[in-house]
Amino acid sequence: MTERGRKPAGTTRMDTTPAELMPDGEALQALVQSRHGDPFAILGPQRVDGVRVLRVWAPGARAVEAIGVDSAGAAPGSDGWEEALQSTEQPGFFLGTIAEGRYALRIHWPDAIQQTADPYAFGVLLGDLDLHLIGEGRHLHLADSLGAHVQSIDGVDGVRFAVWAPNAGRVAVVGDFNGWDGRRHPMRLRPSVGVWELFLPGVAAGAHYKYEILAADGTHLPLKADPLARATECPPATASVVAGGEAFAWSDEAWMAQRARHNAAAAPQSTYEVHAGSWLRLDDGGTPDWDQLADRLIPYVASMGFTHLELLPITEHPFGGSWGYQPLGLFAPSARYGSPEGFARFVDRCHREHIGVILDWVPAHFPSDAHGLARFDGTALYEHADPREGFHKDWNTLIYNHGRHEVSGFLIASALEWLQRYHVDGLRVDAVASMLYRDYSRAADEWIPNVHGGRENYETIAFLRRLNEVVASHCRGAVVIAEESTAWPGVTAPVAAGGLGFGYKWNMGWMHDTLGYIGRDPIHRSHHHHELTFGLLYAFSERFVLPISHDEVVHGKGSLLARMPGDHWQRFANLRAYLAFMWSHPGKKLLFMGCEIAQVREWNHDAQIDWHLLDDPSHRGIQQLVRDLNALYTGTPALHARDAEAEGFQWIVGDDSGNSVFAFLRHGRAGDAPVLAVFNLTPQRHAHYRIGVPRPGHWRERLNSDAAEYGGSGVGNLGGVDAEAIASHGHRHSVSLSLPPLSALLLAQESR
Repeated sequence: MTERGRKPAGTTRMDTTPAELMPDGEALQALVQSRHGDPFAILGPQRVDGVRVLRVWAPGARAVEAIGVDSAGAAPGSDGWEEALQSTEQPGFFLGTIAEGRYALRIHWPDAIQQTADPYAFGVLLGDLDLHLIGEGRHLHLADSLGAHVQSIDGVDGVRFAVWAPNAGRVAVVGDFNGWDGRRHPMRLRPSVGVWELFLPGVAAGAHYKYEILAADGTHLPLKADPLARATECPPATASVVAGGEAFAWSDEAWMAQRARHNAAAAPQSTYEVHAGSWLRLDDGGTPDWDQLADRLIPYVASMGFTHLELLPITEHPFGGSWGYQPLGLFAPSARYGSPEGFARFVDRCHREHIGVILDWVPAHFPSDAHGLARFDGTALYEHADPREGFHKDWNTLIYNHGRHEVSGFLIASALEWLQRYHVDGLRVDAVASMLYRDYSRAADEWIPNVHGGRENYETIAFLRRLNEVVASHCRGAVVIAEESTAWPGVTAPVAAGGLGFGYKWNMGWMHDTLGYIGRDPIHRSHHHHELTFGLLYAFSERFVLPISHDEVVHGKGSLLARMPGDHWQRFANLRAYLAFMWSHPGKKLLFMGCEIAQVREWNHDAQIDWHLLDDPSHRGIQQLVRDLNALYTGTPALHARDAEAEGFQWIVGDDSGNSVFAFLRHGRAGDAPVLAVFNLTPQRHAHYRIGVPRPGHWRERLNSDAAEYGGSGVGNLGGVDAEAIASHGHRHSVSLSLPPLSALLLAQESR
């Protein structure tokens, strides 16, 4: 005992040598060599022959003292005690007998003295129910149990760490709080499910950390970031960050109560797709944070009349050039754009402006970076072991093992994290086709058939169905959207009816066919008339989104404007007509940033949109057209209320390939005025083109893509036409229209 030490009354000192208090030599060497998998069997308070013995492993420390503290963990009072632990032949290993009751450690480092509670004095942390749900893959709030959490235990503030690594021989938490020394804080294994846990007193929000993992074969793996981290370092740094525990103060109650209405199949949905890092750059070329982005992006989206904002993946990802599609931090908003709280503020502000937020979410694959999920505990834990199932040749990434309960549970918990914690209104699931088919983009000898010898991935089907059922049950009004590029049946059909249960599906076939058509010289369009009509053969087989996404303006495809044929005027006229065709066609709308101002060059994720183009009237005209299309679409029930119903669409002219003229009607509910959409996709004006209509009266020209304000020639119908009692196209009445060159006309029947 030191001169400062005081023994409380009734305490006896065991008269024994330190050697008798030492753990088994082999066990001690395993601890020292960072091989011991059960540190609580050696460290902390132990019972040796009925006496309370304390063992501390503090590599690099000069001395350690135990200090008696009160029930609140405070420093000793007049009746407290101190006990100098004895050093041993093993440098850094200290032990001694101590009194009953609570204690703290005073550790003398070469350059500082640290007073802390002993991490090895605390009992098990996670409850049996948590462990049971984790093992079954049904813990819907997984990030509340695993990961790093600021909390107080028995009056001691610190951080609880927990990580799933069932095949590891040892796991330690390392960080800026322990000098990244993996010897100092090995974790306790909960063997029933393979979760390792440890409470570290004194650690606080903002601390940087990773896990040091020893594989079962003795291999020391590269330090691993926390798969459940809610915050991260800004790339290219790769550490996880302890997130704060304070709940965000939301102000979007009104929106959340109504978001089911905004996401409904009968609601107008016009989505602006954005890559947060390249929509706008700061004056110094830097990337704006969420608050700076909100100041500019949200008012812009609102002024353009979009109903939803879709963000390319913002889950943390190591390589910016992947645009977020190779993520590793599925529970953390990327630190590139600021803090998690900043992202919550962004969503809250969107909702206050009546804008829904959709996130791209990637459960299809993940990169093989050493600090990530690849062979996380020395085995193929998150991925398939066989590369015929577990490796994407297209993207050089690994594939999640959806058939493993813990992995599918991890992914579903990630989905709920965004929908519940951050109030996100929907998830767009990337690369669904690559998950559904075992032979996706593989040669005949490069894939493994399912149990029935087929190509369908039954495990992924089960995962997607459960994902959509869970979201429907736990996230009222949220929507899940599939990017699915094949003819897989029932993508948006209910799970109970044998479908996958998605809310919407991207219509990739429509996108491919229509872009192919509009990119042709008009002289050849008569031979490809079906490319604009074919989509209506299946338009109501699913609930569709019409996507002109980021994928259509990269990798040498050129910008949307660059796809258009003809001279300068014709290119802009073609683009105006195409956008009007898209907005009047059945299906929800999605347009990638920059397309609304007719960006000339391909999208570059390292630079902002070419906003200077708006100095040119032609580009301003495209922007104004999109703004007006959104206003017309959202304010006209016939253009959205029956998007997913065949009764909402009627061909009038679908066979005039010689003139490349198309005309159809859009119908709303009873009492809604129908809308007539007419397209002339040749450079020749048709002065008196007769089209049958279902009602008499005045048909007002609601939009003319050839209007001078959009950069057109100003040819039109003087604001509208009266239907005449002349039968045409199966109707008793008809209108005679002047069809401008390369144009779209939208007319609505109304009483004069």
